[in-house]
Amino acid sequence: MKKILVAHSLILTVIVGYLAWRDLLKPAEPDSPRQVREIVLSYGVPILNLPAQLDFAGERVPLEDPEVRERLDRELHVNAYWHSNTIFLLKRGARWLPEIGRILAENGIPDDFKYLTVIESDLLNKVSPSQAVGFWQLLRGTARDYGLEVGEEVDERYHPLKSTAAAAKYLKNAQNRFGTWTNAAAAYNMGVRGLQNSIARQGMKSYYDLLLNEETSRYLFRVLAIKLIFENPGQYGFHPETDQLYSREKTRQVTVSRSIPDLRDFAFSEGINYKILKRHNPWLRKNSLSVRSGRSYVVDIPLSPVEHPDNRLTEADSSMLEPDSLATEEHMRTQEE
Repeated sequence: MKKILVAHSLILTVIVGYLAWRDLLKPAEPDSPRQVREIVLSYGVPILNLPAQLDFAGERVPLEDPEVRERLDRELHVNAYWHSNTIFLLKRGARWLPEIGRILAENGIPDDFKYLTVIESDLLNKVSPSQAVGFWQLLRGTARDYGLEVGEEVDERYHPLKSTAAAAKYLKNAQNRFGTWTNAAAAYNMGVRGLQNSIARQGMKSYYDLLLNEETSRYLFRVLAIKLIFENPGQYGFHPETDQLYSREKTRQVTVSRSIPDLRDFAFSEGINYKILKRHNPWLRKNSLSVRSGRSYVVDIPLSPVEHPDNRLTEADSSMLEPDSLATEEHMRTQEE
């Protein structure tokens, strides 16, 4: 009897093994579109559908052109699925885009142009390899041409709002030259002369009909993708709570009409420290500020700074400032190597 049971068990094992092997090799049945959608959504990945219509600064995007649709599709997926980066863009956007949009409107620039700062700099005071600086990534000469001070102690390219006014003047001039806001955006990326040369060489006047360099070809579509995500984040898988978004701290403005030899001491006199002063005024580039006769600067001081006066250096702490012979020797040895 025992032998019979063992034989039956072996036979059953072989049958089950065969069936499993057969199912493994059998081509999988294709999932229905509904099943695919349920699987995708269960993993928290949004299905990205392009809108039927879209405009930039009130100008229609020709989505009936397959190449235009494909370029937009690419940038939308890149930004929607680069989740860790885009969520911080949304957070910083809550802090800066309302005021940037207000300044653009005051200068006659459509609201959609605020998204250029997101593409240009991630809403950070970055410095590019070509030494373009700030939210708007302005070059030194361009910034000066449009009214910003750029020097060793003061560089207003680092001032998010003043640089916005300068960029608005550039965009207005570009729109007047090329006739459309779309071309103005392209000119902002590749330069007025670069776009002008491309139009003359190719005999086409629309951004969508021009063969441009890779960066500029993607540029407007990156802006459009960011616009879609920012205007309807939930549709693209982003659900930040209001209290998770960043906001600007309330500040008071102090007018400085005399030179400040030491910004640390100035910060202390205003009830803050050097780090807080520089965080709210990144356009101050040195440890001092020289003010010419008849000139003045406006410095932002937070109304409710998170400051730690107990951490300020005292005379009793002076020993930590004495040269460390071991550290000096280590530095010299490293330099020699």
